[in-house]
Amino acid sequence: MESTKLNRRNFLGGATLAAGTLAAASCAQSPAPQAAAKPEFVLSVATYSLRKFDRPTAIKMIQDLGVKHVCAKSFHLPYEASPEELAAIRKEYEDAGLKIIGGGTVTMQKEDEAEMRAYFEYAKHSGMGFMVIAPTVQTLPMIEKFVKEYDIAVAIHNHGTEDKHFPGPQDVLPHIKDMDPRMGLCVDLGHTTRTGINIIEALEMSGSRILDVHIKDLKDLMVKGSDIEVGRGAMPIAKIFQTLAKMGYKRQVGLEYEIKADDPFPGMNESYAYQRGVLAAMNL
Repeated sequence: MESTKLNRRNFLGGATLAAGTLAAASCAQSPAPQAAAKPEFVLSVATYSLRKFDRPTAIKMIQDLGVKHVCAKSFHLPYEASPEELAAIRKEYEDAGLKIIGGGTVTMQKEDEAEMRAYFEYAKHSGMGFMVIAPTVQTLPMIEKFVKEYDIAVAIHNHGTEDKHFPGPQDVLPHIKDMDPRMGLCVDLGHTTRTGINIIEALEMSGSRILDVHIKDLKDLMVKGSDIEVGRGAMPIAKIFQTLAKMGYKRQVGLEYEIKADDPFPGMNESYAYQRGVLAAMNL
């Protein structure tokens, strides 16, 4: 895997294209906006992107992508592992220079305290600061109780129009507005746009409740399955990063690459190159 050459070529190409996109977006605004604060968020990876690969292979691919922050799927961090096994797996990631910042998506749709506690124990022994979850309205109060007990945040993942519980972040917010601030959102950009809401408006209304962002691009913002490498589709990537920076967002933006599961590295690498190009332009 000629990752060094591929990284450099895609980074330069992505940086040029992304910088041009950002410049065009800025020139179109009148009057000229004030300079955005330097973004402090980091690029991360949702290991669902690497679901066809075992953990050692996935770790090596993440290293080659130049990413340091990981939201681990159960393929690569099993729920059923013992505390000792989870500690050992965590060390595998750390020895590779990677930090497990979160995990999921974890389904929390049963009002079962024992099962829910097991998930929070899993997160604790894995060193996670948060879990990406798929709850119901009914399970939210129980989840909040464990969030307070464990001091582990949860980020509710929206799954678009086919999600009968939370299609978009706008459907979550009314139910958590009076809850602990650690009851937050994982805004999935692709699923959100398919609900018909403007993605920038969705981010702005979500505000400080955003604890994680899953970034992806779509050829058609209303069509499921039209995923494409970040920067090639209709998603306003530069504007999204500008908006997050303006909001003072200081967390992770995680690539969730849902296509080409058997050979995801080239597309993921290109997607990161484009994002890095946007961030480079924002820091000029």
